[in-house]
Amino acid sequence: MRAESDERDEGVAMTARRPATGDVATDAASAPQAPDGEDERPLGSRAPHFIKRSRTLHISWQVGVFVVGLAVVCAGAAMLVLPGPGWVVIFAGMAIWATEFVWAQLVLRWTKRKVTEAAQRALDPRVRRRNITLTVVGLVIAGGLCGFYLWKFGLVLPWRIES
Repeated sequence: MRAESDERDEGVAMTARRPATGDVATDAASAPQAPDGEDERPLGSRAPHFIKRSRTLHISWQVGVFVVGLAVVCAGAAMLVLPGPGWVVIFAGMAIWATEFVWAQLVLRWTKRKVTEAAQRALDPRVRRRNITLTVVGLVIAGGLCGFYLWKFGLVLPWRIES
């Protein structure tokens, strides 16, 4: 819990030192370093410099990025119940937001860290053995239920069963 707070505090302190136009510090000394030594991009706006020079243009740019990101996230949310890759589209919308907003950059960094941790846990031999065992047990139960259905009703579709 404290690691996320530290990173958020760094991001807030970094944005407090920046000009109001959202300029990103370009020197490597001010960029936050990842805990495992990876070099991550600094937090803040990635808008072109000619847009960041004008406050009105930069705010308009941020509104446009927010609206486009919101449309993509809403489409992804709809795809959770409709056919389509819902979570992929939602994360694409978050990536769009992360080009402008620090909070979205922090959410994506946290998500990336958690996915990496889950992938490492999944490669643990004990976890893999447990997952394989649970899969085999589930397949045996499903096969038993299918066998019972065929023994009881034969090869008859469920909506044509007559008692």
